Order: sequence, then structure tokens, then C-alpha cells
Amino acid sequence: MKPYSLDFRQKIIETHNNEDISIRKLAERFRVAKSFVQKLLKQYREIGDIAPRRSGGNPKPKLNEDNLVSLVEIIETNNDATLSELCELLEEKVKIRVSRATMAKIIKKLNYSFKKKHYMQRKKLVK
Repeated sequence: MKPYSLDFRQKIIETHNNEDISIRKLAERFRVAKSFVQKLLKQYREIGDIAPRRSGGNPKPKLNEDNLVSLVEIIETNNDATLSELCELLEEKVKIRVSRATMAKIIKKLNYSFKKKHYMQRKKLVK
């Protein structure tokens, strides 16, 4: 959703300053959420600016390039290891713990895939 325009934000601030009106009534009047009005007023009081703040952002990756190189080495030497085993081996080598889900995402991001070997005894057909 796009942030509200500066003109609209300014009207809310001016109305709040000029009239003795509650935040709830102000939100109803401008058809916005009460929480938006509260946050806007707080931002105006503390910073003096009503421009929308940046939203979102991604967390920093847990593993840097050197760690990824170590992970590839682990995968190549232990190509039959499960995700849990890879997590443990990585923790032993680089002292960083990642979850199985994170390990799966990293492997997918590296475009690294390998098939597991499944050893199953074949059933004999009885005639």
C-alpha cells in the first residue's frame, strides 16, 4: 500500500492543532486507522517531520561469502547428508547455527541440488 501524501498528513496535523478533537474522531473524520493518526502525531512531536518512514527491509544474511564456500565444501564431501546433518556440520566448521529451513533456502539460492540415495529391498514377486 502506498503511503499517504504529505498534503493529507499535513491536513490531519493542522486539524489536530486547530480543533479540540480526539484521535478517534480525527481518524473517523479522515477515514484512516486510529493507529495511523497516533503514529503520525507521535512522529510529528518527536521528530517534527511528517514524511512517511521507510518500510520493510530484509534481515542481513547469516552466512557471508567465506561461510558459503565452507558450506559448499561440506556439501561436496558429505553429499548424502540430510539438512539437519548439514546444519550440524556447518556449526562445527564455522560456529554459526542455522535452521533446516534456512539451510534449504541457502542450498536453493546456491542452485545446488543433489539426490539422496534410497536403499530399499525389492519385493520378490510370488508366482
